[in-house]
Amino acid sequence: MAKESIGIRFLYHTFLGRVILKVLTQRFVSVLVGHFLNTRISKVFIRSFVKQNHIRLEEYYSDFHSFNDFFSRKVREEFRPIAEGENTLISPSDGYLSAYKIEDGLVLPVKHSHYSISSLLQNEDLASKYKDGVCLVLRLCVDHYHRYCYLDSGRKERNVSISGKLHTVRPIALEKYPVFTENAREYSILHTKHFGDVIQIEVGALFVGKIKNFHEEYTFAKGEEKGTFLFGGSTIILLFEKDKVQFSEKYFEDTKLEKETLVKMGEKIGESM
Repeated sequence: MAKESIGIRFLYHTFLGRVILKVLTQRFVSVLVGHFLNTRISKVFIRSFVKQNHIRLEEYYSDFHSFNDFFSRKVREEFRPIAEGENTLISPSDGYLSAYKIEDGLVLPVKHSHYSISSLLQNEDLASKYKDGVCLVLRLCVDHYHRYCYLDSGRKERNVSISGKLHTVRPIALEKYPVFTENAREYSILHTKHFGDVIQIEVGALFVGKIKNFHEEYTFAKGEEKGTFLFGGSTIILLFEKDKVQFSEKYFEDTKLEKETLVKMGEKIGESM
C-alpha cells in the first residue's frame, strides 16, 4: 500500500482534521477548487507537482493552459500500448488493482466493512445480474495517468450519475467512511464483444470537481478514450458477470493480503472464458 501524507493523516485521524474534512468534502468546495484549477494562474503549481511526484513529462503531450490541462494530460501512444488479441482484457486505466469475487452480493470487504453492488449502483435488479461474478478496483493516485479507455469493442448505454460527498480514495479514508457509497460516481453498462455486459464505475475523490466521460450512448472500439478525471486521486470499479472473464488467482490472493498490483492502461489483466 502507498504511504499516506501527513496532511491526509491529519484530516482523517484528528478531531480538527475531521471538522475541516466536513467542509472540504462538500461539493461546492470541490467545484470552486475545480474552477480555479482551470485558470491560467493555476499553471504555477505544475513545476513543483511534477518534481514532487517524479512525473516524466517526456511521455506526454505538453501544451498546458491550466493545472487541469496538465493533470488530464494525454500520454504519447508508445508509452501505453494496447495489448493485442480479441480475447485479451485490458486495464482501462493506470492504477493499483484489487480483485474480489462477488459472493452473496458483497463486493468490497475493506477494514471489516462490506459494500454491496446494489449500494454502488443504487439498483438491486441490475446488481443481481453480477451475482457470483468478479469486481475489480483500480485506485489511481495523483501521479498516475488520469485518462481511461474502453476495455473492449462494443456499445455503451447512457451514463448514470450518482451524487455524493467527495472523499479521498486513499486506504486511510476507508477506515472511517464508506467511500465508494458516499462519493460522487458515474457508471455505464458496456455491452462488450468478448466479455459480456461489463459495468464501469468512475468514482470521484477529494477535490475532483468532475468526472468527464466523453460519450453517452455510443459504439466504441478497444483502447479508445472513454474519459478523464480532473485533479485528485480517483477510482474505477469494474463489474463482470459470472464465467465471462478469467483472471489470475494471484490478484485475489494478493488482495486478501491487502496487496495491490500496479497496472497501466492497455496492459493485459485477463482473458475471455
